[in-house]
Amino acid sequence: MAEEIVNRIANNKNLITFDLEDHYPTGKRILFDIKDWLFEGLILREKDFRKHVSTYDWSQHQNQYIALTCSTEAIIPGWAYLLLTSSLIPYAKKVVVGSLETLETILYNDIITNLDVSSYQDKLLIIKGCANKPVPEGAYIALIQKLQPVAKSIMYGEACSAVPLYKRK
Repeated sequence: MAEEIVNRIANNKNLITFDLEDHYPTGKRILFDIKDWLFEGLILREKDFRKHVSTYDWSQHQNQYIALTCSTEAIIPGWAYLLLTSSLIPYAKKVVVGSLETLETILYNDIITNLDVSSYQDKLLIIKGCANKPVPEGAYIALIQKLQPVAKSIMYGEACSAVPLYKRK
């Protein structure tokens, strides 16, 4: 009779799984493209742009996460994004310039920066790898930088097939 294969990692009671999805901030994400507010999609005319900003209903972005972008090859002066952000501050949870992935990365960086990792001191950790929510690669990078100074060891994946990343000497 063949000997039963036992997964010691999966059965280890001291192993803690850290799932970034558990920290996923709820709220609608919006990619706000300003190309339609530009003359021929390419030229920002200050007077026209300011008119769009002043007449737009910003309240529709209540409690949303906003990524400001311009999908054309236009050169956008820095003040334009500042003006949009100023209008969004009373409503949006967070405003960034860039893609939705940039937005997710910044949201996770904020969360990880403020994460209390003292409970992970000298622990065996697995950073869960499979995600159903849009967890960007940069979030995993930020997480291991936050956890490695305190953890005894860090693996990535699932307990049944974890890849070792770090072990304190």
